[in-house]
Amino acid sequence: MVEVNTMRAVEISAPGGPEVLRETRRPMPIARAGEVVIRLAYAGVNRPDALQRAGLYNPPATASDLPGLEGAGEVVALGAGVTSVALGDSVCALLPGGGYAEYATCPAAHCLPVPAGLTLKQAACLPETFFTVWSNVFLRGGLKAGERFLVHGGSSGIGTVAIQLAKARGARVFTTAGSAEKCAACTALGAERAMNYREVDFAKEMREIGGADVILDMVGGDYLQRNINALADDGRLVQIAFLQGFKQEVNFMQIMTRRLTLTGSTLRPQSDLAKARFAEDLRAEVWPLLASGAIFPVMDEEFELSDAAKAHTRMEASQHIGKIVLKVS
Repeated sequence: MVEVNTMRAVEISAPGGPEVLRETRRPMPIARAGEVVIRLAYAGVNRPDALQRAGLYNPPATASDLPGLEGAGEVVALGAGVTSVALGDSVCALLPGGGYAEYATCPAAHCLPVPAGLTLKQAACLPETFFTVWSNVFLRGGLKAGERFLVHGGSSGIGTVAIQLAKARGARVFTTAGSAEKCAACTALGAERAMNYREVDFAKEMREIGGADVILDMVGGDYLQRNINALADDGRLVQIAFLQGFKQEVNFMQIMTRRLTLTGSTLRPQSDLAKARFAEDLRAEVWPLLASGAIFPVMDEEFELSDAAKAHTRMEASQHIGKIVLKVS
């Protein structure tokens, strides 16, 4: 018998590989002041979900321990003081956690309307990547029209968004990817050149055209020094992950003599206010581009919620192009 006021969810039974993701039932969440409850139709799958599953990225103390940082669905409950959204609204939202479930809570200020012409499935894959790209490439990295922008992992969820958004805002876009198929997908999205990192020295190639003004990197490891080599004078390197490790010897003399900036951020630990400001920027600057079709979410494969482990396996094998999504209801 199904208990009243419970929901289907996928939890992390113990730190480990994809196999530790287990379907369960949990109490339905309750909205606190300033929050909403969303009945999720779809949830996006992201690298931080896998890090949390492995025990390497703990959720904030006030967040659900369930994985899942974005989703889309219908607002079904309002916490005290919420006026920015209404019951029945279709929204996509940046979640503090809990997206691998039928219902999730988040601050109302982190909800955005589903852009005109997009489905809930597509909208579920917008928040994590667009919040990340906007805050890091344009706010932290300061990318301007006419500048050269290099994004690694161009066929990833982050990469496909970064290519399109940088191109739409007038930058020259370059990227790396790991196969001819992935490179072709990147150029189709607007990259001026996509370099197969298995065959090409991206740092040498970028220096030959003057260097990158901004680099967005999630690889780390020996890419750190190679990125420094690839930057133009006064260039900015923005680090958002370290898939190949976060310890590396670098040449700080280059940073000083060429006036380079090394920076980075993670999205989840930032304040609710900071995320609300990112949401406001996206609503004004980016959502019209989505509604017009000028940019769009690149979708990979859909999995049932109960098959979350298969979704993680695909993501960690880097088999995907664009976003992987879970069908929740």
